[in-house]
Amino acid sequence: MSIIHVLDDGTINKIAAGEVVERPASVIKELVENAIDAGASRIEVEIMAGGTSFMRVTDNGRGMSLADAKLAIQRHATSKLREVDDLLSIATLGFRGEALPSIASVSRFSLLTRQADSELGTQVAISGGQEPDIREAGCNIGTTVRVEDLFFNTPARKKFLKTTHTEGAKINDFLVKLAISHPEIAFKFINNNKLSVSTPGNGVLFDTLQSIYGGQVSEALLGLDFADTDIRITGYITKPSMIRSSRTWQTFIVNGRIISNRAIARAVDNAYHSLLPKVGYPLVIIEITVPQRSIDVNVHPQKSEMKFEDEGRIFKAVYKAVLDAIRPAGQRLENVAAGVQNAERHYTIEPMQFVPAAAPQPSAPPQAAGTALPADAYTWQQEHRAPAMSFSEAQRVLHPAASTAPMDTPPVEYAPAQPENSPVGEAPAADAGPEAVQPDGPMVPIGQVDRCFIIAQDARGLYIVDQHAAHERILYDKFASMADKIPSQQLLVHLLLTFDRRESELIEEQQELFASLGFAMEPCGEREFRLMEVPADIPVGEAEDIIREILTSLQDMHSLSAKEIRHACIATTACRAAIKAGDELNFRQMQILLDELSSTSLPYTCPHGRPTILKFSSEELAKMFKRT
Repeated sequence: MSIIHVLDDGTINKIAAGEVVERPASVIKELVENAIDAGASRIEVEIMAGGTSFMRVTDNGRGMSLADAKLAIQRHATSKLREVDDLLSIATLGFRGEALPSIASVSRFSLLTRQADSELGTQVAISGGQEPDIREAGCNIGTTVRVEDLFFNTPARKKFLKTTHTEGAKINDFLVKLAISHPEIAFKFINNNKLSVSTPGNGVLFDTLQSIYGGQVSEALLGLDFADTDIRITGYITKPSMIRSSRTWQTFIVNGRIISNRAIARAVDNAYHSLLPKVGYPLVIIEITVPQRSIDVNVHPQKSEMKFEDEGRIFKAVYKAVLDAIRPAGQRLENVAAGVQNAERHYTIEPMQFVPAAAPQPSAPPQAAGTALPADAYTWQQEHRAPAMSFSEAQRVLHPAASTAPMDTPPVEYAPAQPENSPVGEAPAADAGPEAVQPDGPMVPIGQVDRCFIIAQDARGLYIVDQHAAHERILYDKFASMADKIPSQQLLVHLLLTFDRRESELIEEQQELFASLGFAMEPCGEREFRLMEVPADIPVGEAEDIIREILTSLQDMHSLSAKEIRHACIATTACRAAIKAGDELNFRQMQILLDELSSTSLPYTCPHGRPTILKFSSEELAKMFKRT
């Protein structure tokens, strides 16, 4: 007696359903992709209880005839594929012909469809994979599929589902990605009788993103546009200041298909390197168009993965496209400032205590203590601001005694503003009339808060700059641009530094690295080193601490490239050498800092990922004060 036998169709469908129908979101994916393949311009999705009790997908696509509807519920029946060679040029989202029979085998399934040239449509009802009930019925052009009581006949599968909230969120996330990948289709998603997603379907990706994420996110979008022979990359990314804790914000689309790909994700991460905190992901919408022959989509039952003919080339193209987008390339600083994202605000009424950042020179009109700048200060500063300095000049201003102090002296504190003889004091004020603010005027400082934050303004809003993070970014970009060696200064009195065994070994191993950073050291004992030169832009008193922090970072690193090690070391050096919270700056010093920050290639954040600048638009200020 034979022990091998052929499984019945019901069992086969239930086994296949285990690969195709993993959860309610899998059902929605298959049904919506079928609607897209049918040429629909409007798709409506409705669910109840996270999709476990009820799901409905309605489209206005081509619909099916009676004969096609009968075939559609059979396994491996499809209109999108005829022979194996068609896989090399498949352009539709579905092609296996497994979705409908697999769904129908584990649910109470009904399908209602009609073509434009038919007076009546076709209704198909199947309960748990039983014999279908097929009849004619009146309906609109297109197709409506209802799926109820998912996994009612496979309770073992049902118990592995998450909460209804989680399952509903999975469906929402996927529909958002589908809507983004097809902005020409109007999507509507109703979750428990509440409208969750609604897109215009006008074919404009920006409008689709705005309808999904809101105006605040859309204002932070940076466009992608890259072309290289047969590769085209478009889409949007956000400024590094707008991040989330997971990759749900990231959508990768290849030839209209949503996919997951580690190489693309890694390229994005590398492009944002040093711009983001350790935990955080920006919004990324990347649309890649490549020849269909260069990809293989038949590598996963859910068609969520894809193989590329040359994955390395795709990686380089994505990296270049994202990197070009996040570099301001001549943009003004105010255009890359981070907007304030729905911060929780608590308002209290307290006496105003304004402390000017610097006293005016004698020629300036007297200003009462405890008052803010005049209303026309912005216009005056535009007209009388001194020309921007070079970085070296700015450094001499920000470190006023660095050029004249002995090289082996302790670090010099930033000198407070002087009313008369300060070399960077304010220019004399003039009586300014009621001239309106110029719409394209530069950003100018108006004060300092807690000796930590610079308050600035332009015609379009108010800005808060973290002086330490901003100066850290300036120094990092300067150091990083020096590929060979950061300029150093010789110490008149050499410093003797003692390290432990591991630190000594690291210094010996990384002699070239320390030399390129501007630190010249030589051994003078078993675990002692003589420090002879330090980077020209750092206070001598900070040198030892910087070296020890670099050694700590090196000890924590494992299997990193030379480039990554150099980045970490330069970031540490820039952080320790930058202006500190608590350093008092006058208006000229603040202006120099803003000018230098706007000239950096990546002014959004410091090298460690903290934001450098926040923006309050005029509209946001009006809302905060209930003027709108």
